[in-house]
Amino acid sequence: MTITIQPGQLTLDQLQRIHAGDVRVELHPDARTMLRAAQAVVQAAADGDDAVYGVNTGFGKLANQRISKEQLAALQLNLIRSHSVGVGEPLAAPIMRLMMVTKAASLARGYSGVREVVVDTLLAVVNAGLVPFVPSQGSVGASGDLAPLSHMTLALLGEGFMLQDGQRVPALQALQAAGIAPLQLAAKEGLALINGTQTSTALALHALLSFEPVLESALVIGALTVDAARGSDGPFDPRIHAVRGQQGQIDVAQYYRALLQGSAIRASHAQGDDRVQDPYCLRCQPQVVGACLDQMRHSARILLIEANAVTDNPLVFSDSGSMISGGNFHAEPVALAADGMALAIAEVGAIAERRIAMLIDASVSRLPPFLCADAGLNSGFMIAHVTAAALASENKSLAHPASVDSLPTSANQEDHVSMATFAARRLQAMIANTAHILGIELLASAQAIDFLRPLHSSDALEQAHALLRAQVPRLDQDRYLAPDIEAATALVHRGALSRIFRSLSGLPVLWAVAL
Repeated sequence: MTITIQPGQLTLDQLQRIHAGDVRVELHPDARTMLRAAQAVVQAAADGDDAVYGVNTGFGKLANQRISKEQLAALQLNLIRSHSVGVGEPLAAPIMRLMMVTKAASLARGYSGVREVVVDTLLAVVNAGLVPFVPSQGSVGASGDLAPLSHMTLALLGEGFMLQDGQRVPALQALQAAGIAPLQLAAKEGLALINGTQTSTALALHALLSFEPVLESALVIGALTVDAARGSDGPFDPRIHAVRGQQGQIDVAQYYRALLQGSAIRASHAQGDDRVQDPYCLRCQPQVVGACLDQMRHSARILLIEANAVTDNPLVFSDSGSMISGGNFHAEPVALAADGMALAIAEVGAIAERRIAMLIDASVSRLPPFLCADAGLNSGFMIAHVTAAALASENKSLAHPASVDSLPTSANQEDHVSMATFAARRLQAMIANTAHILGIELLASAQAIDFLRPLHSSDALEQAHALLRAQVPRLDQDRYLAPDIEAATALVHRGALSRIFRSLSGLPVLWAVAL
């Protein structure tokens, strides 16, 4: 499949396909006119005698230093070399694809003043399956994601490295093998390539797309736990949620009604149950998970806008022939969106941990203690819950907002930064923690369902139960549980439970965002 980039019109579906890596990307021909017009403005500035930031001056605190016309190409090359100072593990291929395509899309809008060959080289590298070696740490999320974007650019120049099968290889070698000529920078092009929010945006999009199947799994598992605990479906009545009006809450309640529809377990205690109300971890799932869904939807909208944005500096306005310095490289929107996502990811895991605690507490669940038939001789899910608690607590620390931190850089020229890159990067650890909590809950809720046989849950939830049982048998006595947790977590992470959720008809999608 080929995706044609129309600058400013990337969709979330297109970004998802680019993230997955099963597409080729090309530039819409109409974009080339704007590219040429903006580049002509930059070239005129380079040929002129006036000081223009990014064209014939130094950078940051050194902006007052004039650079001769003979040194303009060297200025851009030195910029990339000096700013390639990242450390840490390299960014994964899906992140790099998003990073390169969104950078190409941003440049192609025609406000950056680069030549067509810059955009073409970026897309050629993507289409060749090449992955620039970009260390993940070293950006503070203002003045652009300078270090990671410099490493990316260095690889385009044939001076850095590419990743092949997890190993670093010289970028020049990889480019030559793919038949791609190394890029040679002209005026302003180095600055345009590294000024921007594409790294933090790509990291945040990576988290958004990674969390989608996890959240869908959380809905399936949360519904399974409702039935496992013989909870009521009354709290999911649409009238309750309509009078509050929160859309995420309304939608989550609808999800739960669909997942629980037709459950014989629910029918078995619909009348005569002496329990008046369920614990919050069951009853308030629409309110909690719905609020998380609203936050994720908001973040998705912000990130889609940012993926289509022009975020370098200075910007070129070819209609007036002017170049104007500003601060679109400041990644505060991405930082706040990522912080909001962190809170949502943590809360989905936190309420799941509470559901596990409820299931193993016989006084609340009315199930065998710790979900084992011979408690005392067996510990059952006692310590599996401790693992879930540890992960939920870890997420609470990781959820601390990154955006509230700022350290001045560049000799106080860049005196307020967003920390967006870290805000987005830490989300992967949080998603992994939440997925493991949900994996443990899946094991516990399936075990509880087994104690309720011969009664059956709904068709959808029985599918989820069978999916787990195909890989993990019932826990009749204590055994090595870590492999069971990993198997259950894989069902959460890899979309097997998500497919059950998506098979239900007539439900609102998690997030459908359009500009």
